[in-house]
Amino acid sequence: MGPDGRLAFLLNTTGVGQVWTLDEPGAWPEQRTFYDEPVGFVDYSPTRSELVFGMDEGGNERTQLYRLDDESGAVTELTAMPDAKHRWGGWGPDGDRFAFASNRRDESVFDVYVQDRDATGEDARLVFEGDGWFTVSGFSPDGTKVAISEAHSSFDQDVYVLDVESGERTHLTPHEGSVRYSSLSWGPDSEALYLVTDAESDTLELARLSLSGDLDIVREGGGWNIDGVSVDRESGRLAYSRNIEGYNELNVGELAGPTTVSEFPTPDLSGGLAGGVSWGPDADRFAVSVTGRTVNTNVFVVETATGTAERWTHASTAGIPQETFVEPEVVRFESFDGRAIPALFSLPAGADGAGDTPVVVDIHGGPESQRRPSFAGLTQYFLSRGYAVFEPNVRGSTGYGKAYTHLDDVEKRMDSVKDVRAGVDWLHDHPAVDPDRIVAMGGSYGGFMVLAALAEYPSLWAAGVDVVGIANFVTFLENTGEWRRELREAEYGSLSEDRDFLESISPINKADRIEAPLFVLHGANDPRVPVGEAEQIAAEVADHGVPVETLVFEDEGHGISKRENRIEAYTRVVDFLDDHV
Repeated sequence: MGPDGRLAFLLNTTGVGQVWTLDEPGAWPEQRTFYDEPVGFVDYSPTRSELVFGMDEGGNERTQLYRLDDESGAVTELTAMPDAKHRWGGWGPDGDRFAFASNRRDESVFDVYVQDRDATGEDARLVFEGDGWFTVSGFSPDGTKVAISEAHSSFDQDVYVLDVESGERTHLTPHEGSVRYSSLSWGPDSEALYLVTDAESDTLELARLSLSGDLDIVREGGGWNIDGVSVDRESGRLAYSRNIEGYNELNVGELAGPTTVSEFPTPDLSGGLAGGVSWGPDADRFAVSVTGRTVNTNVFVVETATGTAERWTHASTAGIPQETFVEPEVVRFESFDGRAIPALFSLPAGADGAGDTPVVVDIHGGPESQRRPSFAGLTQYFLSRGYAVFEPNVRGSTGYGKAYTHLDDVEKRMDSVKDVRAGVDWLHDHPAVDPDRIVAMGGSYGGFMVLAALAEYPSLWAAGVDVVGIANFVTFLENTGEWRRELREAEYGSLSEDRDFLESISPINKADRIEAPLFVLHGANDPRVPVGEAEQIAAEVADHGVPVETLVFEDEGHGISKRENRIEAYTRVVDFLDDHV
């Protein structure tokens, strides 16, 4: 929310996400940017009628920053270094400057910069030279410091405070082993950070981290993760969410002491998932996005003290009746080692116990991620075409505690593929499912899971859909963006020490075992999983006489974001499945 209460948000009604603004609930929003590429984020100045947004080119993830004047609509390019990534770090408290992290000095590492709001290009001041993956998490309320975090892996971070003028960095979280520190938010006195961490628990808890390094737990998750926290840096009002079986519980309160929270009434938000809190002037209200599997994403404004919520946006469902959308069932199935694996299961309308329903087993990427019941147009499309959808959160997924996330580390990688096999066994026992018409589908790391499952258990599958997936861990690690390699090696194994193991689990080396027809979908500009992964697996599988269809978009990166491309891609995927399944 802007300083005058105006709301800015991203809306993809034109085919790609663009910046729109809105002055009052239910009014017609005004489109503010008009690009062919999707805008990645938008953030209002705390003091002026202007905002910053970020955008890359063709999905290459080399985000550039721009300033939009809210009154005139004029756009000023702030970075103009298209070969570098720029990761937004927030406005200063007076709106006269902002911070960001960038790899413009060295592609493999991120430095911290501070730039005046009216400066451009090379005028940014380098305040810290990094030697790893650094992220800026906002200015202190007094404007003298920024919080920065360093990621050693997806489950291991360190937190520092950086003095903006002197460049002096203070390490707040020395530790051993893997500890997560995320969702950093300054307290109102500039003397502490509020964050979520698993430093003292298997699950993420809300904590206060003082600038002397003392960590105090503010709220426990009760066996579930606290996903994130947002603190208004002037009033001390805060919102935090708890992840319960993928759904979340949004809590709102006010700091009554350093570690004491006076709770306000729980906001009345339908949908099941709320996030992206943005505080309004004086924190008397906040904006929040709300979504659910049967409710497409919209923005609500909540009165902080009462929890009264009002819907501001009315995103279209393109004429599709909302009552036709399907809510998933949360299920658990037993895997090879007796462990219960959670999943979401959705049946199309009309499915009964006749055993004739085909199923798409949709495996999320990451692997440090979680399939949650947010709105997914593609899932509803499959359901509308008669396919059930089964979404397992195999070992290694987030949302179920620290120990669960490490069950697939390096040499245990293929245990997660065994979980997929166990999920298919569960489906075989379901009275509505046709066991001979089960499809494996996934993106990124989920694409690896698809290819691995097709190779390890060829008789289970009627078809496979690999979206921007990893076929060969060696070539993937060799060719992924230099800024990502170290983090990915921490998860999968290193090229120098684990090459033989990486070769042994790479689906490309077992491609002769794949029997199911395969659809391979990729973006030519993908900096994470380069398009060569798609090219080599498609060629190898086709050489063994298996039907393969390949679709590569020249203007996409790690995923398919543009509407016309998504329509083409997933219409062809469903046509492919209709033919083969």
